[in-house]
Amino acid sequence: MAKTIRDYAKEVLPHVIELRRDIHAHPEEGMTTVRTASKVCEELDRLGITYRKVEDNGVIAEIKGEKGNSQNIVMLRADMDALCTFEKTDLEFKSQVEGKMHACGHDLHTSMLLGTASILNQMKDQFDGTIRLLFQPGEEIAIGAKYLIEHGAMEGVGMGFGFHVDPLSPSHTVLAKPGSDWAAVDHFYITVHGTGAHGATPQDGYDATVAASAIVMNLQTMVSRECNPMKPLVVTVGSFHSGNAFNIVSDTATLEGTCRSFDLDIYDMIPTSMERIAKQTAEAFHCTADVRVDRLGGPLINDEHAYEVLKNACKKVLRNEEDFKLAVPAMIGEDFAEYGKYCPIVFAHLGCDGGYPLHSSYVNFKEEAMETGMCVEVQFALDALEDLSTK
Repeated sequence: MAKTIRDYAKEVLPHVIELRRDIHAHPEEGMTTVRTASKVCEELDRLGITYRKVEDNGVIAEIKGEKGNSQNIVMLRADMDALCTFEKTDLEFKSQVEGKMHACGHDLHTSMLLGTASILNQMKDQFDGTIRLLFQPGEEIAIGAKYLIEHGAMEGVGMGFGFHVDPLSPSHTVLAKPGSDWAAVDHFYITVHGTGAHGATPQDGYDATVAASAIVMNLQTMVSRECNPMKPLVVTVGSFHSGNAFNIVSDTATLEGTCRSFDLDIYDMIPTSMERIAKQTAEAFHCTADVRVDRLGGPLINDEHAYEVLKNACKKVLRNEEDFKLAVPAMIGEDFAEYGKYCPIVFAHLGCDGGYPLHSSYVNFKEEAMETGMCVEVQFALDALEDLSTK
């Protein structure tokens, strides 16, 4: 009897767990994923899979099918970077780097994709086309996807897929939805300039603190009065600094925060609306305001057809039909959205019952869920190549 994808996944799982534990114990943040990228290359060398290293912190690998000579390419992506978080688990393989932890599960993403690579490499006589594997740095700082794209990661790609572990969903479940899934992320800075004065004679100055306070309140009208109520927007001022003495009218105040949105029209509106509200509110208090909005990433929008490819792939490999669930949109950001500018993409969540939410110092992802994750990645890649061949 022919081996199933689940059979292959069960065989490689013990080694994938070893890889995961090694990566987990040696977390690297942002674009500094040098050791992790080297570990990936070491494993790809062992498997005999062709790859190229991007600088010293990223990897782009390819597995070419031997069933034909199709030029179709399907992309699978794993992010590799960790967080600046102190790990508080009692795992034997806990972080060996103080103040850094794989609290977002990227260690599972990377090792799981290496397991998927092993399976696909064993099955390359069964498919026609190329499966491109992206091992990406810098997801947490929202620059890694753009970085790999600049190095040719999306050239010729016809469809792409990405996974993210979900520690609050049962192991072996897969959650996805068509359309907007994860939010666009903006990081804004507002500096208010007034005129200082003695606190006992406030009439002699223009108070930046008062102006900035009004801006904080007025920014919420972006949500309540400028957006369609059916299209969510979050505007959060997370930092407010003004003045340096109790008895002086402040001449400068700084605000820093984030906006989150799903809809492209809302996303496009944010910088102009924010600048107008901040500047005109400041002017009402005889102050001025400088506004900067850094666009860290647009909304992650799953292509409806790619979603159907994923859904059908899951039906073939999940343990139970009900293990495929409709995802609930989250205001979390994910730079996988960048790949959607170049081809149809779909992003899904892999339940792994970690007991705590993402980014928790205590989260403990269940490693056995990677077996299901590999099954889905492999089946999606095969089905996506087949789908592209019909167009």
